[in-house]
Order: sequence, then C-alpha cells, then structure tokens
Amino acid sequence: MTRLSDQTLAGLPAEVARPGYDRAAAKTGVVHLGIGAFHRAHQAVVFDDALASGDLRWGVLGASLRSPGVRDQLDPQDGLYTLVVRDGAEEHLRVIGACRGVLVGPEKPAALVAAMADADVHIVTLTVTEKGYRLDPTTGELLMDDPEVAADLADLSAPRTAPGFIVAALRERKARGLRPFTVISCDNLPHNGKRIRAGVLAMARRVEPALADWIEAEGAFPQTMIDRIVPATTPDDVARLEARLGVRDEGMVKAELFTQWVIENRFAGERPDFAALGVQLTDAVEPWEDAKLRLLNGAHSAVAYLGALSGYEHVHEAVAVPAFRAFIEALWDEAETTLNPPPGLNIAAYRAELMARFSNSALMHRTRQIAMDGSQKLPQRLLAGAAERLAAGQDIKAMALGIAAWMRWQSGVTESGEAVVVDDPLAGRTAGLLAGADGEEAKVAALLTLSAVFPSALAADPRFVEAVTGAYLSLSANGAVEAARRVTE
Repeated sequence: MTRLSDQTLAGLPAEVARPGYDRAAAKTGVVHLGIGAFHRAHQAVVFDDALASGDLRWGVLGASLRSPGVRDQLDPQDGLYTLVVRDGAEEHLRVIGACRGVLVGPEKPAALVAAMADADVHIVTLTVTEKGYRLDPTTGELLMDDPEVAADLADLSAPRTAPGFIVAALRERKARGLRPFTVISCDNLPHNGKRIRAGVLAMARRVEPALADWIEAEGAFPQTMIDRIVPATTPDDVARLEARLGVRDEGMVKAELFTQWVIENRFAGERPDFAALGVQLTDAVEPWEDAKLRLLNGAHSAVAYLGALSGYEHVHEAVAVPAFRAFIEALWDEAETTLNPPPGLNIAAYRAELMARFSNSALMHRTRQIAMDGSQKLPQRLLAGAAERLAAGQDIKAMALGIAAWMRWQSGVTESGEAVVVDDPLAGRTAGLLAGADGEEAKVAALLTLSAVFPSALAADPRFVEAVTGAYLSLSANGAVEAARRVTE
C-alpha cells in the first residue's frame, strides 16, 4: 500500500491542509513523552502552528515509554499524520508535520536521554496518564518500592520511568552547563505540574542532592489545563480516510473542533509565542482545572459508566437518553457549587457548550474508552467535589450515582449480562474485594476500603457511605436509566 509521506503530500486532495514550512529546516525544540493520540491531536497541533508561523525552533521528537506502536505507525510516514476534525456533519483534514520522529524508550533509553539533553530542546511535555507519574495516589510521594522506580534509582544510565528520563536528562544538561528544560505535564489530573515536579525532585535527591537543588532553583514545572475530546481511532476510520486521501495513514487521529490549553506562566527558558498560538497563559491554573475536571471530566466519567452499563456504546447515544441528560445537569448543579470560576469563564455558557460537545455524534466517542483507568480518575473528578459538598452540608445525590456506577462497572458485567474487561490498574484488587463480599451493601463497603481511591475520612463519613450505598442499590434494582431518573425527581 502507498503510505502518507513527504513524497505523497503533493498528491493529496486540494481540500487537505498540509505543512507549508520547510520541515527539513525545523529544529527539535520539544521532546514529548507518551506520544499517543491525545498529544498528536492537541499539543503537537500548537507546535505545528508555531512552525507554520515561521518559528522553526519547535519541531517535536516523540517518545513512547512502553510500546513501539506509534513509532511503527509514523516512521514509515516521515512523522506525518492526519488530524481529522469532526464537527457535526462537517469534517476538516489537516496533515501535521511537527513530529520529527519517535523513539521507543525501552529500546533506546540512552538515545532518548541524549535527545532530551540536546541544547536545542527547551521544553519536555508529557502525557503518560496518572499511573505514569509513579506517585502514591494518597500521599503524592514517589513510589520508592515500584520495581521500575527502584531500578532508576539504582542506575539512571537506562531509565524506565518518566521521572527517571527527566532526571537523567537534566543531570546531563547540568553537566554540560545547559539550562534545564521546562517540563509541561499535559495529563488530565489536578496539580499536574506539582506532581511531576515532586516525582522528579524526589528521584533526583536520592540520586544526587546537588542535582535536586539545581532543578528546584532553576527548573520550571508549570501547571496546565488541557481540553479536547480525542476518541480512539478505529480500523474503519483508517479505511475511510484512505479512500478519501488516496494513501494510507496509519497514524491518523480524530478530534472535535473545540481545543483549549491553559498554562501557568512559568518557564525555565525559551518557549514559542504561546499567546499568539491561542494558548492561555495565566498565573492561576487551578480554577480552570477544577472547572474542567468537575464539569467536563466528572460528567464524562459518570455518563460513561452509566451508559456502558445500560448498553450504550457511545457518549452521544447516552446523552440522548432524557434521564441521562437530566442527570448530567443535576451533576453539574452539584459540581458548580464547588467551583471558583476564573475571570473569563461563564459557567452557564460552558455547560451548554459541554452538552453540545457530548452530543457530537461524529466523534463516535466510546463509553468504554472513557471508563478506562477509572480508579485513577475518580478522586479528582467526583470524590473531591463530593467531599467539599459534604463539608458544606450539601447533598451528593448525583455525584453518589456516578461513584456507584464506577463500583458497578468493577463487576465486569453489564445490565444485559455481557462480560466486559475492566481496564484499570486496580482491576485485580477491585475484583478480589467484590468476590469476597456477600451482598450488595457489602460490595460497597468492600470497595470503600480501597484507600488508593477513597480517602479514609470520606470513606468513613456516614453521609457519604449512605449516599453511595443507596445509589448502588438503586442501580442494582432499577438499572442505570431508572436510577438516573430517580436522582432528578
């Protein structure tokens, strides 16, 4: 088959946007750890815009810390891939040229460290998911007993973890008299900059205390908030795009029209003109972060579990159900009371925009994709807001149903009896807890002992236990749709 590449760019249909800059003249100014679909549909597009503006310092070297999948997709295509933006009936195609190659960390760890230590690199971004930070979810401290963390602490010549690669590269930069790069976490979790900073400093201090002091004084780990819905690419998507382009693109990604990136205005060195590229620079990311996590992500997770349990494969199908739609509004009513909106964020308009985004049938966003890694997402998306409402003496009817839906999903069976895979790093533990519980209430009690998910004070709060248990029993007795309807009665 003929693949998308530098050689086939000129033959693409006229309506396909493509790089207008000299790719060969671009420098590698960014290394991205975890080059999955989200990065390629979000941050890489911003750096591609920077290159298109004439600032050729911001090419991106991607790195996978696990599998060679993305490398094998993009290397035969000269790093090119198509971004397919779907907005209702409209579809826009754009070939992104920012990616200058992909390294696979486990295959060539020293090469990745050397690339990060290069003088032209000023920014290291990462999307490695919550579990990739190797931090204790309760304390936020580096998991010193994690086998790969322990291996990095013993020998950083061939790092295995994201903190390990960052520390190794910063150590090399310090030895060469270079400034540290700015580390920008693009993972969807609260205080992401502080988290990666904590992991890096903890590892550096164990390896070389003077290195940790240098990173602490000279480095920068800005907080960020990122937002774009990026569904998983399917074989049908690839085949459909091939028919339209006339060449095959194994690295394509699809996304909605909406995109947002908010970065704390804190950098260690050079950066592109982010503001001119549509990125919001701010002194306080937390209000933006909280609004997204508790409105967009909290509702996304809740409706994903409810929808998947009741047999709805896609988000737009679930939100078309009146009971689920009303439930989302009720969930937002609860979450809104916990927010301190930043200037420029109109919550009512934001909610209306979110519902329109959830309803975008062109995205085909699978509920089971959103349901992945729920144990890592639940604390910031639903539990934090529930704790704040209880502290204020407010009820948590809608939040409790979202939490209970996650609990029901851990059984690995939908309402129709279909067996499903619970794709979660704690799936073995939740399965064991459920297997040892006798009765529905006992299942809730067993899952609440999972301290990696539920803070002890919240799990011991009788109001929380009563609300979540009641929601779980309603799901068991009535099904997801009726349970959601009863929340809004």
